[in-house]
Amino acid sequence: RYLNPERKGMPDIDIDFGDVRREEVIRYIIDRYGEKNTTQVITFGTMQARAVIRDVGRVLGLSYGEVDRIAKLIPHNQTINKAIKISPELRKVIGEKSEYDMLIKTAERLEGLVRHASTHAAGVVITPTDLTDYVPLYKSPDSKEVSTQYEKGSLELVGVLKMDILGLRTLTVIDETLRAIGQSKDEIPVDDSKTFELLKRGETVGIFQLESEGMKGILKKFEPRSLKDVIAVVALYRPGPLGNVNLDNMIRNKIDPKGIKYLHPELEPVLGETYGMIIYQEQVMEIAHRIAGFTMAQADQLRRAMSKKVIDLMEKIKDDFKAGAKKQGIRPKLAEEIFDYLAPFAGYGFNKSHATAYAKIAYQTAYLKAHYSVEFMLANLNSEIGDTDRLLILCRELKRLKIPILPPDINRSDYLS
Repeated sequence: RYLNPERKGMPDIDIDFGDVRREEVIRYIIDRYGEKNTTQVITFGTMQARAVIRDVGRVLGLSYGEVDRIAKLIPHNQTINKAIKISPELRKVIGEKSEYDMLIKTAERLEGLVRHASTHAAGVVITPTDLTDYVPLYKSPDSKEVSTQYEKGSLELVGVLKMDILGLRTLTVIDETLRAIGQSKDEIPVDDSKTFELLKRGETVGIFQLESEGMKGILKKFEPRSLKDVIAVVALYRPGPLGNVNLDNMIRNKIDPKGIKYLHPELEPVLGETYGMIIYQEQVMEIAHRIAGFTMAQADQLRRAMSKKVIDLMEKIKDDFKAGAKKQGIRPKLAEEIFDYLAPFAGYGFNKSHATAYAKIAYQTAYLKAHYSVEFMLANLNSEIGDTDRLLILCRELKRLKIPILPPDINRSDYLS
């Protein structure tokens, strides 16, 4: 899926670490591979519609009130041109003064230009020889940090792989909880009934990826009984799958697996774990491999073509699919039916390996909450110490769990660290 030999672009590599140790990881990479071979990636901030109008207005000597009024008529994440087309009020205001017309015309010319350079929040590159053999470097005049002069898209064009070293708060919560209870991740079983009962009840405040009200509803309906079920739930709760997978049918199939009907027997080993439904991108690829004899590289190309809905390419791949299926002894009509069955799923299917990584962390947090709720909730409070809205949610959950919250005490209080 990631290292397809026929893939033309670079794979997208994201690695999560506990947020408090992210800088330590980057320092390790630099120490391990050398400062001449390792650096972070530049990113460019561009002049967005509202900001550029305010900048130009200031230069033109217009009052703050006038400029602010015009800027606020442009919706967030909208271009000036698009805003003018959809907003009669904006068009009316622009026509009030010639200065406003000049403001808009000047701002449109500047919109999208690079405003400043900064360091990408997560990107790191490692080169086999000196960085300067591959890319020019940039030193920030403020922080003196060194980064590539090329942003991520250009790095790919010159053959340099960007990896994202991300800080994930939940991993810090898990580490703090484990340290408090004196255990390691290896001691967390993958089949703990108390954990699954917690998930079935939807008591997921503080649980990675499973906190939203919508997710709680799915958990209560789906009643996960295994890590595979948690993986499926994580993949399901996305706009695409929710709009295409009939959850009620899936739940019925889960209750009565013998009632599942497959278009072809070869689909059963692929779709059995998700109760007859396609959820993962890898399932689309595996079906193409089994039914049409595609290599996994060809199957990934099929998935990509389907997801992009390129009609000409789809027709060609459909012909190849039917031809391959015929060699497997599958009738053309059935092959076409299977292809048409796959097509809508390819566009929204979630990556299983990604869902698995998410689900594993979700399960670990659920286990810790189910068995060590005090330590787990304490770690959550510590990690959200600067977010009062979030602290209120956690405090409500503590109240529900009947865990007392004591006021600060100069003699007894201690920040877990």
